[in-house]
Amino acid sequence: MEFDTVIHGGTLVTASETSKGDIGIRDGRIVALAESLPGGERRIDAGGRLVMPGGIEAHAHIAQESSSGIMGADDYLSGSISAAFGGNSSFIPFAAQHRGQSIDDVIATYDQRAARSVIDYSYHLIVTDPTAEVLEDQLPRAFKRGITSFKVFMTYDMMNIGDGGMLDILTVARAHGAITMVHAENNDMIKWMNKRLAAADLTEPKYHAISRPELAEEEAINRAVSLAKLVDAPLFIVHVSTAGGAAIVQREKLAGTRLFAETCPQYLALTREKLDQPGMEGAKFVCSPPLRDAETQEALWRHVQAGTFESVSSDHAPYRFDDTGKFMNGRDTPYPKIANGMPGIAARLPYLFSEGVVKGRISLNEFVALSSTNAAKTFGVTKKGGLAPGMDADIAIWNPEVTRNTTLADQHDNMDYTPFEGMELTGVPEIVLNRGAIIVEHGELKCQEGQGRFVPRAPVDLGKGRGYLAKELDPVRNFGARIAP
Repeated sequence: MEFDTVIHGGTLVTASETSKGDIGIRDGRIVALAESLPGGERRIDAGGRLVMPGGIEAHAHIAQESSSGIMGADDYLSGSISAAFGGNSSFIPFAAQHRGQSIDDVIATYDQRAARSVIDYSYHLIVTDPTAEVLEDQLPRAFKRGITSFKVFMTYDMMNIGDGGMLDILTVARAHGAITMVHAENNDMIKWMNKRLAAADLTEPKYHAISRPELAEEEAINRAVSLAKLVDAPLFIVHVSTAGGAAIVQREKLAGTRLFAETCPQYLALTREKLDQPGMEGAKFVCSPPLRDAETQEALWRHVQAGTFESVSSDHAPYRFDDTGKFMNGRDTPYPKIANGMPGIAARLPYLFSEGVVKGRISLNEFVALSSTNAAKTFGVTKKGGLAPGMDADIAIWNPEVTRNTTLADQHDNMDYTPFEGMELTGVPEIVLNRGAIIVEHGELKCQEGQGRFVPRAPVDLGKGRGYLAKELDPVRNFGARIAP
């Protein structure tokens, strides 16, 4: 068999197996795996390093306006380059609908923006205006194109769609094999806290941490799960930041609920003390949900180990530390008006490898699952996330022994800070391939703008979990009535 590329002399690691071997690539696909493969127009010597599926970043905000009109610092060129340097070969950023916009126009806008990407991409839609036309016409059209996931919010006045809106969207999603993602925080709890903190003139960045109580997340996760169970729709809880929230996810999964979830490196690595710094330095660490405490970190790591989360995602939300980002509303603005979010797309996998694999918290195979394979399965990326004949040759070759201190320059994004500055991490992605083409090689960018392609995704597998049938929707128990969810 003739190969365009052969990767030889490496340790192949998937979500389930580890073995020595070679990979043969042709026309952007893996076509052979063997103990030894000859030939290849190009031969890449892995030198005993780890050869793994490229990361799939399933939660990132790229070239996206916030509801208040703030544009993130990274477009699809800088954002995809940053992702690639972090060991990712594809990503699924959000395409945000704001009130009054059609889904068709949103997709057209992001198609133009995403054309600059150097890695493959898809979108999660953000839905904030679920009109009848959106629900009955526009979303089904997006699903047919292969955009099979979208996100809704339970907080933020300009994005919160209410419980009734969530039920409508969950029902449509289930009917079309899509998965609903949810930012779960109780909006009224947060507004109540903000009002009282403002009355006491407690508006510095450090108070952001207590303005969004753990109970606000836990209540909203429980409510979101209940709404999804009523119509037996699959649900994905994004950026779980609390022990109580993770426990709800774990409990419901054991009960058979069609439930998925993630946490993020910032909740494993950083604490609310980062917000308590002189001047406005703490604004760098304002994100929602907020950073918690060391006890919560330990609990979240236990849930990572226990399999509560499908993935550890970055929630990359790059707002610069200037008047284009964090301080668009002024340098002395109170914490509710500081742009919410932190960068982290390049740091996600090096952090997870170093703190997870190197420190013995997770295995290499679990790292692959959390970084790539589970995202592929959950979001219908059928040709990525594994090393097998027929899969896209999306591959990352890692040196597991190199240790370096995290710097802004390492991130290769369009930011002016990294929240992980100075953190010593062991394990570096040295070579990253997307469909067989080298994107990054030993610290150098090797690709051209626009190399990435849109990836249509398959419907969600509704076989995940046993599901839930509400008594009131069971015709056997409900006097023969048939109410289609």
